[in-house]
Amino acid sequence: MTENNNHIIKKRWTVSPLIPAHISRELAEFSPFMRQLLFNRGIDTAEIARAYVSQDSPTNPDPFALKDMDKVVDMIHDALQENQKIAIYGDYDTDGVTSSALLYEFFTQIGSDARVYIPNRFDEGYGLNKEAIQQLAAEGVNLIITVDCGIRAIDEVALAKSLGMHVIVSDHHLPGKQVPEADAIIDPHQPGDPYPYKMLAGVGIAYKIALAYLKKYPQPQIDPRQWLDLVSIGTVVDIAPLDGENRALVKAGLQVLRSTQRQGLYSLIQTAGIKIEKINASHLGFGIGPRLNAAGRMDSALAAFELLTTQDLFRAGSLAQQLDNYNSQRKDIMHAIQEKVVTEASAADPDIPIVISFSEEYEEGVVGLAAGRVAESFYKPAIVGRLEDGMVKASCRTIPEFNIVEALELCDDLLDHYGGHAMAAGLGMAVDQIENFTERIIQIARERLAGIELAPELFIDYEISLDKLKPEHIPGILSDIAQLEPTGSNNPDALFCSRNCKVTRAYAVGDGRHLKLTLGAGFHQFDAIAFNQGHWMQNLPEYVDVAYTFEINDYQGRQSLQLNIKDIKVSEAA
Repeated sequence: MTENNNHIIKKRWTVSPLIPAHISRELAEFSPFMRQLLFNRGIDTAEIARAYVSQDSPTNPDPFALKDMDKVVDMIHDALQENQKIAIYGDYDTDGVTSSALLYEFFTQIGSDARVYIPNRFDEGYGLNKEAIQQLAAEGVNLIITVDCGIRAIDEVALAKSLGMHVIVSDHHLPGKQVPEADAIIDPHQPGDPYPYKMLAGVGIAYKIALAYLKKYPQPQIDPRQWLDLVSIGTVVDIAPLDGENRALVKAGLQVLRSTQRQGLYSLIQTAGIKIEKINASHLGFGIGPRLNAAGRMDSALAAFELLTTQDLFRAGSLAQQLDNYNSQRKDIMHAIQEKVVTEASAADPDIPIVISFSEEYEEGVVGLAAGRVAESFYKPAIVGRLEDGMVKASCRTIPEFNIVEALELCDDLLDHYGGHAMAAGLGMAVDQIENFTERIIQIARERLAGIELAPELFIDYEISLDKLKPEHIPGILSDIAQLEPTGSNNPDALFCSRNCKVTRAYAVGDGRHLKLTLGAGFHQFDAIAFNQGHWMQNLPEYVDVAYTFEINDYQGRQSLQLNIKDIKVSEAA
C-alpha cells in the first residue's frame, strides 16, 4: 500500500508459478532456489542462465552495428585532423551529464579540447535551442555532437546546418514522425537501425561512439573501461532497463566505481554515506543520482559535470557538499509540490483517470519528481507543470498501462514541443491551450484505460513459510539473490511473500512515515522495515501477510538479516 493523506492504493500480488520439471532439469547446475529465480526472469536454458550469472564484463556488440557509426567516426577523425572546434551538447539530467563527461574525457585524451555546452533548465529548457546554436556558431564551432538529446530537434539542427556547422545527433529517445537532417544520427530507435539491443541510455550511446573510434583508430594508452563508471551511473539513474547489454555494462561499471579514480565521485559517495566497496545499483539510483540531478534541478548542471571531471581534491569535496545541499533543498520543494497536487487530486472526481496540475508556484526543476510520486500514489498518469510567461512547462510520469508519449502524439497540434519515453516525458504549451489539452488527454486516458483494473502489481518470486526458514538456509538464499545484481528496471530484486506472520513488536520511525516490525513465525523472529507505511500503526492487526525483499542491515558495525517490506495485507488469521 502507498499512503498519501487518506489515499491508499491496494496492490495486487501475483505469485510466480513453480518452475516446470523439464526446465528445472535444464538448470540443474544451479540451486533449486536459483532455478526458480531464473525461470521467473524468463531464463529457461542453461546457456542463457550461465550468460546471465557470469556477466563480469560488457558483451560489447560491435558499435559499428549502429546505423551511421562509420560516418560518425570518419567525421570525428576529419574534425581532429583539421583542428576543427568541437562542441558536445548535452542535457541537464544525470544521463546527459555523464554522457557529456564521457565524450569530454574521450576528446581530451585523443588530443582535442572539446567545448561542453549543457543548457540551463530554467532559461533554455530541454535539448537543442536556437540561441545556443547561434552562440556556438559565433564561437567558431565547426562540429556539434549532441548527447542524450536532439532526435526531435528538426528546426534546431536545420539552423545549425544553415550556419555552416556539421551536426551529429546521438540520442536514445524515440524519434518523431521525421528525424532531423543531421550529418549523422546515432539512435538505435531510428528507422532502419540494425543494432541488436535498443535500450541503451544516452551515456551508453556516447560510450559506443568512443569505442567505435578507438576500434578504427587504436590508441593503446586509452582504456575505455575507465568510462564504465559513468555508463553505469547514467544508465541506472535514467531508469533504463537493466537487462541485456545494459546489465552487463552496469555490472562492469560498478566494479570500476568501487575503485574509482574520480575525486568528485569519491567525495560524493562519501557525502551520501555509501560504503564504496559495497556500492550497488540501488545506491546509484537513490544516493548518487539524486545528488547529480539536483544540480540541474536547483541551479546549473555544470556543477555536476565539473564534479565528474575535476581532478582537484579540494574542489571535488566542495562540489560534493554543494550537490548534497542542493539535494536537501530539492527534497523540501518537491514534497511541498507533491502535497499540493495530492490535495487537489484527492478532492477531484476519482473517475478522472489522469492527474493534471499546473501552477505558478511550482518550481520547474522538480515538477517531474513530484509527478512521479503522484503517479505512484494514485496509480494514474500524472502531469505537473509550472506556469510562466504565458507558457506551461510540464513533466509527465505514467503507469505501465498508459504510454505517455503515444498520448502526447495525439495532442501534437496543441503542444509547442514534447518528447521522452513511454513512462516519462516533458512538454511545453501555451497557457491558452490548457483547457483543450486537458479535455483531450483525459479523453485519451479514458479510452486507453477503459476496462483495465488499475492497481500496481507485485510479482512475487516465491512464497516462503518463515516458520520453516532455518538460519542455515539464509547464506545460500542471499548468495543466490546476489547473482541477480545489478537489479533495477526489467531485472527486479527478488521479491518474496509470507503469510500469517505474527506482529510481536511494531513502532513508527521517521516522523511516523515508516514502520519497524518484529515478525514471529514459529520459533523464529525476523526484524523488518516498511518504508512509507507508517499509517498501519493506526490499525495494525495481530497477523499480517507481507511481501518483502531480503537485505542485510548494517548498523553501527553490526550486520543482521532484515525484511524490507514492500506491502502489507491483513492476514486471514487476523
